Amino acid sequence: MTTTIKRLTPEYASAYRALMLEAYALHPDAFTSDVGEREALPISWWEKRLVVGPDATEVVFGAVEAGRLAGVAGLSVERRKKARHKSTLFGMYVPHALRGKGIGHDLVRSVLEHARTQPQLVLVQLTVTEGNSGAQNLYDRMGFEVFGIEPYAVAVGEQYVSKVHMWCDLRCRAADA
Repeated sequence: MTTTIKRLTPEYASAYRALMLEAYALHPDAFTSDVGEREALPISWWEKRLVVGPDATEVVFGAVEAGRLAGVAGLSVERRKKARHKSTLFGMYVPHALRGKGIGHDLVRSVLEHARTQPQLVLVQLTVTEGNSGAQNLYDRMGFEVFGIEPYAVAVGEQYVSKVHMWCDLRCRAADA
C-alpha cells in the first residue's frame, strides 16, 4: 500500500483531531497536551493549525494511506524576532499498527525538508520522552542531537516523566535524511 506525505490543510482537521486525540489518550507521557484539554477545543482550533498562507507559523504534514491519515508531524516557527531562527517539531505520531513501515522517517524528513526551505531557520528542536528509544533512535538517524534532559517535564497523574531535548542544525544534512 502506498503512503503519501503531504501538507495537511483545514479539510483534514477532523481526521487530524481524531488521530491526535488517540495519541494523547494512548500515550499520555509522550505529549505535554492532555486529551481532555484538546478534546474540548473547537474544530476551528484544529483548522487554524492547518491553515496555509504567508502568515502561517505552523505546518503539519500527514501520511495518507488508502485515504486515511496514517501519521502526523508538525513544525512550529518561533514568532519572536530574536528567536525566528528556531523552530520546533511537534505532535509526531504514528499509530502502533502502522509503525515499522518508515512512516515516521518520512514525516520527519518532510518536516526537515520544509524547514530547510525557510531561509530564516537555522535549527529544529524537539523533545522526546526519556526512555522512548524508538523515537529517539529515529531522531538520531535524522540528524538530531541531544542537548539536555528536563527532569519532571510532564505530570501524568501522580507520575512525572522527563523529556530529552534534541536539536538539528539545518545547515548540516543527516545521512538518513
